[in-house]
Amino acid sequence: MFFILIGNRSVCLDTNCNKPIIYKENIVQKQKKLKLPSRIESVEKAAQEAAGFAGEIGLGDEVVFAVDMAVRESVANAVKHGNKLDETKPIEITFSDSADGFEITIRDFGEGFAVEDIPDPTNPENLLKATGRGILFMRNFMDEVEWTNHGEGGTIVKMLKKR
Repeated sequence: MFFILIGNRSVCLDTNCNKPIIYKENIVQKQKKLKLPSRIESVEKAAQEAAGFAGEIGLGDEVVFAVDMAVRESVANAVKHGNKLDETKPIEITFSDSADGFEITIRDFGEGFAVEDIPDPTNPENLLKATGRGILFMRNFMDEVEWTNHGEGGTIVKMLKKR
């Protein structure tokens, strides 16, 4: 099959194509990758790097605060719950400046989990529990958050803060 790109649309030039294939084009203008050990100190390092990157791409203080909080929660979860503080397992973090906004990807190398299995911290029976609010915070501070289990193990958290 042969395709031509017209804007954000890929159009098939082959007579065997039934319909055009549409996809989202996402051009990354700037990117930074980190690999941190699974220890609590990595939470602060990741937050500092995120804030620095956000500043470099011209995001305001309110956005930087939101990103800082979401990164802290996500990296803390990756270190404690994903990799279980096993320093032989890294945390991989990517910050990207794209047309959509500030994209953050965080991967651990643990067993993975199903986000829908995490109890709702706003449910009255969970209000006094000391844990379980990280996912709620990430969802509230970022515009988009998704969790997927990596095929080779671990969890990938993708977050977006729109411009």
